[in-house]
Amino acid sequence: MKRMTKKNEYFLAVVLAALGVTLLFVCLVVGIFRGIFSGKEVVKKPEIDYSVIQVAKPEMQEMYLTKNVNSRPGILLEKVRGVVVHYTANPGTDARANRNYFESRKEEPDEKGNKVSSHFIIGLDGRILCCVPENEIAYASNVRNGDTLSIECCHPDKTGRFNQATYQSLVRLVAYLCDKYELEQSGIIRHYDVTGKKCPKHMVDHPEAWADFKKEVVAYLKKCRIKK
Repeated sequence: MKRMTKKNEYFLAVVLAALGVTLLFVCLVVGIFRGIFSGKEVVKKPEIDYSVIQVAKPEMQEMYLTKNVNSRPGILLEKVRGVVVHYTANPGTDARANRNYFESRKEEPDEKGNKVSSHFIIGLDGRILCCVPENEIAYASNVRNGDTLSIECCHPDKTGRFNQATYQSLVRLVAYLCDKYELEQSGIIRHYDVTGKKCPKHMVDHPEAWADFKKEVVAYLKKCRIKK
């Protein structure tokens, strides 16, 4: 019997390797199709198990805007798929002043009006004002107005950095809304992530500050586990 040459041995090894890869691929495809046709869905594990979490509603004051075409049109939200964080861009102003600015838009005719508002405003003292009901759209996040809730945050200076009172209220409010609407981390976004506008300024200028904020929200959620 003729002995195989090195060239033939190499060729055989390549063929066997190719057959092995092909077999592995076929098994993978068959497994996927079996899962599909057996009616079993591959369910992605949620980042946060909201069934064991209950976040208390933060203290907030309802100061709803008058219904009008420029700041509270009364259009119902499709569904809450996210929370958008903003900054007011009015250094040193409080929540009530910014709320009153939104209210003043009702005096403008529709064709000239500056359409702007937000569901919530957090003041320099950490107090939360509710300007638009959660089941209605606010004019804050452009193409995401129809499926997000917006939070405007007051800030003491032009850097746009929130003080501790505002920041801690923001963490609690976002955590509460995430729990209420069972949002993933990807549902916590900046105005910048929607339009490219530098808002909230400090968290756009310092991406690490934004990453730290989201971590704090998740940590707060996990701290609110239901005691059994």
